Amino acid sequence: MEAWIVISLLIIAVIAFATEKISVDLVTLAMLCVLVLCGILKPDQAFAGFGDRVIILLAAIFVIGAALRETGVLDMMGGMLAQTFGTQPKRLMGFMMAVVGGVSAFMNNTTVTAVFVGPVIGLSRRLRIPPSRLLMPLAFASLMGGTCTLIGTSTNVAVSGAITKLGLEPFQMFEFTLVGVVLMITGILYMIFIGTRMVPERDSASVAAGDAMREYLAEVVVLPNSPLIGQEAFDSDFSALEFQVLKIRRDDLPLDAGPNLRFEEGDVVLVAGKVENLIKVKKIEGLDILEDVTLRSSGIDMRDAQVAEVVLSPRSGMVGHSLRENNFRQRTGLSVLALMRGDRSLLHHMADEKLHAGDVLLLQGPNERFHSIEEGGDIVVLTQHQFSAEARRRGFRLLGAFALAVLASSVGWVPDTIAFVMVAMLAVFTRCIKLENAYANIDWRLLILIGGMMAFGQAMQSSGAADMVAAAITGWLQPWGVFAVFAGFCVLTILLTQPMSNAAAALVVLPVAMQAAASMGANQRAFAIGVMLSASASVLTPFEPSCILVYGPGKYRFADFIKVGGGLTFVMLLVVLAMVPMFWPLR
Repeated sequence: MEAWIVISLLIIAVIAFATEKISVDLVTLAMLCVLVLCGILKPDQAFAGFGDRVIILLAAIFVIGAALRETGVLDMMGGMLAQTFGTQPKRLMGFMMAVVGGVSAFMNNTTVTAVFVGPVIGLSRRLRIPPSRLLMPLAFASLMGGTCTLIGTSTNVAVSGAITKLGLEPFQMFEFTLVGVVLMITGILYMIFIGTRMVPERDSASVAAGDAMREYLAEVVVLPNSPLIGQEAFDSDFSALEFQVLKIRRDDLPLDAGPNLRFEEGDVVLVAGKVENLIKVKKIEGLDILEDVTLRSSGIDMRDAQVAEVVLSPRSGMVGHSLRENNFRQRTGLSVLALMRGDRSLLHHMADEKLHAGDVLLLQGPNERFHSIEEGGDIVVLTQHQFSAEARRRGFRLLGAFALAVLASSVGWVPDTIAFVMVAMLAVFTRCIKLENAYANIDWRLLILIGGMMAFGQAMQSSGAADMVAAAITGWLQPWGVFAVFAGFCVLTILLTQPMSNAAAALVVLPVAMQAAASMGANQRAFAIGVMLSASASVLTPFEPSCILVYGPGKYRFADFIKVGGGLTFVMLLVVLAMVPMFWPLR
């Protein structure tokens, strides 16, 4: 009965993760509560994962990555990347992916993507290359680079912690580096020779013309004495301004922009247009952006304010809430002039529109406010910041300490947790990052997910659920040999990463795979590494935070990731199936 309860909870969790109606951390905590109430786990067992060394190690890496970004070290690397590459698209893509993958081997992949997305967009504009050609390879490279070292991705760290609870030694820092490097090289070659033909070229015409790559949705007010008053919505000066009229709101009532509808004073018009034209609206007599009108009526002077494009981070607390619910202006000190979303669909007044991870916002406000909110991890600014020379010196000293920590922990001089916690503390003590920003840049939802799923794995073991599922899979595949069972678990992991996060999928499959290996007398470590690498090799859908960060700026569609990422995932799976048994024999 306990086994069926655990399996039922797993099915419910997969559905909840897939629908995203409830935050993953809340789903995880609810599962733990049910396991305790059903007597499957004791309270100390259910929450032991949150005190595991893995959680501390991941938190330290988040802080170190954020500190290196804030001091401008990673930003400078992105700038050097943009300056040193040639103009040949395939060569550019290959070098970019190699550099990004190399950095991602020692840094959280979401942080790496966030750092490089701005410079890569700037590079694509200068070379007149559609940004969509480079941003997807950027996200894929950050994920593939994470397979090279223990700290390259949270999945590796989580699996390493989980296998110690199942009786195996934790992974070494560079134990699977060779396989990871082959995976990364294979992925780069695939993208250069095959993927580049499938990566969409969005807005190639506007790039060739030197225009902005994005069309925003903005709300424009028809002011008194505007020449638009009395003009038909389908045949107005908006066409001359290269705007598409989508909706009109009059006296808080929505109106369809039909052929007989004429503009009146005070109309709020939802338009789609390029960023340069939206900024010009602020200088056109008789028109203004709604947000500017609201600010002036409140007595706020924004004439000297900066305008910048930003991407909403996947782990921002603003995701899932509207601008009004977030008190966006009061909370950030910035105003939203326009919004860009891949599907260009707004169902509500912009202030009431729920924000999505990957939304691109056109913000206006003091320059220091942009840097402040980015430090908190809510947004990624698509323009490079200016950093002081002293900040960069502190950053390079921290980078040296980080390299020393990697060396010390890999040769066994210092436990890895202690080494990276000391570097994280050094980052705070040397003012590379403020203490409050250090806490803000830790992905607490991911830590709760990993801690909870480690406990869930224990529940699968103690309840017998792992035995049941393992027996079913081995009974089906064992007639074809141990390798068939190993391949089956790798494929199962890839499939589960679609509704779940990579780390969660690996932690769910891991106890079942190791139980199956034990029942066949196979090498449990080989099965664990196969599951771990398969989770990181899955790039079928844009649900990973790195992919979400490029989804909006690249104007991608869901099908783009299936088309390009599907072939890449298959190729990387073949590499895992070929190489893992070579270095860790299945028997």
